[in-house]
Amino acid sequence: MDFEKYLSDKKSIIDKALDRFLPTEESPPVILHKAIRYSTFSGGKRLRPILTLATAELLGKEIEIVLNFACGIELIHTFSLIHDDLPCIDNDDFRRGKPTSHKVFGEAIALLAGDALMVLGFESILKSTENRMVKKQAILKALKEVAYYIGTENMLGGQVEDITVEDERIDGEDLRRIYRKKTAALICVALRGGAILSGADQKQLKALTSYGENIGLAFQITDDIIDILRDQREMKKPTYPYKYGIKESKIEVEKLIKEAKVSLEIFGKKAEFLSNFADYIVSREK
Repeated sequence: MDFEKYLSDKKSIIDKALDRFLPTEESPPVILHKAIRYSTFSGGKRLRPILTLATAELLGKEIEIVLNFACGIELIHTFSLIHDDLPCIDNDDFRRGKPTSHKVFGEAIALLAGDALMVLGFESILKSTENRMVKKQAILKALKEVAYYIGTENMLGGQVEDITVEDERIDGEDLRRIYRKKTAALICVALRGGAILSGADQKQLKALTSYGENIGLAFQITDDIIDILRDQREMKKPTYPYKYGIKESKIEVEKLIKEAKVSLEIFGKKAEFLSNFADYIVSREK
């Protein structure tokens, strides 16, 4: 398998689907739709929706079955990034080398664009009902999964802990819990949703969930390592490498990737892409 080509091809499919689904910039309210498109098409790698498509293929299904779900996950991810960047949370001026939404459109429109993207994310997932190959019960189950994984027990709860945690009291398990919620949760639901819509059994679903949790943790720790190595400055908040150093963090990442690959063993050679993906997320520069 040509891993890079697979990523590129699937990203193109997702980008085209998102472009068709989202309102045009000329649709009123114009400024809101410009803000939505600005953040959606700001250079994201589409890693989470690609995982959804890859899961369908792993289970022998056509990607059309899960494409609307995949797009929904990407829109929800984009909503979370816009809100994370706001001055009241992380106060970031740039994302992916471009000014963040609130720097371009103002805080109020950025906030509303994030709100709209969450709604559009669920709307995209509901479009799965238009595909006769997808069982309605599976769509309802996938929607329930999304609500759970982005809710207060997972992604949103993790974001709260991330901004309220006290440095002197946090330990490794606290950090892993926060990472599991704020980062791994959305990766897990990208995989689980694709699996549910593709008719996965409980054993397959459990394996993919374990894989998602491990690569999600590895993903976040790797991001933190990159940030420290790139910026060479004091971090705003405690992170795994901040607490334990670069060397120990890399050891932890290697352990997580190994565990992720063990989870894929039930799929055999069919899981080649997901196995390669685990290596990819820790070898990237951002």
